[in-house]
Parts: sequence; structure tokens; C-alpha cells
Amino acid sequence: MKILNLLLIFIPISFLGEFMHFSPTLIFIFAALAIIPLAGLMGEATEEISFYSGPKLGGFLNATFGNATELIISFFALREGLFDVVKASIAGSVIGNVLLVLGASMIFGGLKFKTQRFNKRVIEVSSSMLLFAVIGLSVPAIFTHTVKTELLNTKYEGLSVVVAVVMFIIYLLSLYFSFYTHKDIYSVDHEEEGEAKWSLKKAVAVLVIATVIIAFESEFLVSAVEPMTESLGLSKFFVGIILIPIIGNAAEHSTAIIMAMKNKMDVAVEIALGSSLQIILFVAPVLVFLSLIFTPMSIIFNEFELIALIVSVLIANRVSSDGESNWLEGVQLLAVYIIIAASFLIL
Repeated sequence: MKILNLLLIFIPISFLGEFMHFSPTLIFIFAALAIIPLAGLMGEATEEISFYSGPKLGGFLNATFGNATELIISFFALREGLFDVVKASIAGSVIGNVLLVLGASMIFGGLKFKTQRFNKRVIEVSSSMLLFAVIGLSVPAIFTHTVKTELLNTKYEGLSVVVAVVMFIIYLLSLYFSFYTHKDIYSVDHEEEGEAKWSLKKAVAVLVIATVIIAFESEFLVSAVEPMTESLGLSKFFVGIILIPIIGNAAEHSTAIIMAMKNKMDVAVEIALGSSLQIILFVAPVLVFLSLIFTPMSIIFNEFELIALIVSVLIANRVSSDGESNWLEGVQLLAVYIIIAASFLIL
């Protein structure tokens, strides 16, 4: 976290760059580097608040603010009409979490410990829920790719809203399931509970200030996407699938790896799969609802995004199904991620 905090210097640099009209590429880089530590501060503030609010409300706050950075970035992209970037970032977050984060956690943890074990019952619930979520995202795309175009005019956007509503309801039910009716499944014996390092006022203030600054930085970042991709010859899909998810979730990613290296693989897997579920069941529906304010956005993914999503979830389910992990399984997940990233780079 201390290393990430060094990147806070890029907050004034990014504001200066925007004011002085630096090149879009530099503004994108500065804004991205500023968002990374801010996202970490948001996560830390949420964790501190949970000490005062209790485990149930704390769990809800962590679930809500876990992907707040990416939600803010996507909101500004939505406002600019960059629907391809928004949808790619949704797919990219899931792919990044189940392949990059889980893979890196298994590698670094596996190099230190020969075999690591985690709660198989929790993984089975999360894996089946993740598979359902991906199926839910796939149905609208399959529908549009198989039905004649002229028949889609009146039903096309409505289908996305219906799917978003169903996803959001499932998200609320999953919270109720994990925090109330089946909370015994998720109870993990943590040796160190820890104590609050900040006062409640400080934690709330940091959370609010970090959120506001991220909003400004996100606007800088999004406004630079189109000119930056044109000048560097990158595709918007690559920016959405790879860059934005890494920027928005860098602090969360580093936490998962650190937990794995402490032999707390339960926490690392929970971060990877839990964050993916939040993206599909919470962030994606909210973005569809917000798009109704501007121009309605469908959640129709292209064929390659769909294949990448399905393959990522299937291999992650297979690797984690036995409740054990080692470094070689991590290498396999990371290899799939690199292949997918390389494919989007040349798209």
C-alpha cells in the first residue's frame, strides 16, 4: 500500500496536464497512475468503516465499493457514448479477475507453499453463480446473433433492461444468502481480526474525497481514450478489456496476491471470484440503468468477448474445483490471460 501511495503525486500532475493541454496519451497515463492509489485508499477506507459498522454492513460496503472505481470510469465512458469501451471493461474485469488475479495469486502463493487449500464449499457456490452470470450475459448476444435484424428493432434494448433487472435481483439475493441464511458457509477462522487504525470521521472523509477525485481523474482518462487509441494505434477493445480493469482494480489485485503469499488462499480466491460476480451482477446492471439517462446501452457482447468470458470462467472453475492450488495451475490461468490479451491487442 505504501508503494501505491507514492503514485498520489500523479494527482496534481494529471490536473496540471489537463490544464496545460498535454497530449492525450500523457493525460491518459497520468490519470491512470493517479486512479490506482485512489482506488487503494477507497478500499482501505471501506475496510476501516467496517470495523465500526459491524461485519454485515461492512461486508455490504466492501461489496458495493469494491468495484466503485471501475463503475465511475465506466459512467464517464457511458456519458461519452463509448459503449464498446464500457462493455469491454465489464468483460475485461471478469477475465482479469478469474485469470490474471487468481493466476498470479496461485503462482506467488504456490512458489512459497507447495500446496494451498481453500474453502471448497464457498468456491462451489461462487463458481456456479459465476457460471450462471456469464450465461445471463450470453443469452442477449446469442439472441441478437440468431434472430433476424429487422425483428430486433422493438425488442433489442428492452431485453438488456430485463436481463439487467434479473441480474440485480440475483445480486441482492446472493447478499442475503451469504450474510443471513447461509452465512455459516462463509465463516472463515481468521487468526487476526485487527483493529481500526483510523477514526470513523477520517475513514468517511477519505472515502468521500477519494471518490470525488476519482470522478475527476476518470473524466480526464475517458476524454483521452479516443485520441490516445488513434495516436498509438490501439483498439478500444484492448483499452476496455485490459487497461481499464487493471487500472481500476490494481489495489484489489495486489491485496489478493499478498493474501496468497500469507497462505490465506481463501481470501485471495474470494477477492478474485467475488469481484467478478459483483461486476456482472451489480456493476453491469447499474450501468444499463444509468445509460437510460443518456442513450440506452445494450449488454450485447461481440463473439470474441463472449468466448473469452466463457473460456475464462470454465477454466477457473476447473482449476479451483478441488479446493487446492499450486503454482502450475496459476501459470495455466496466466497463460490463457496473455493469449486473450494478445488477441485483443491485434484486434
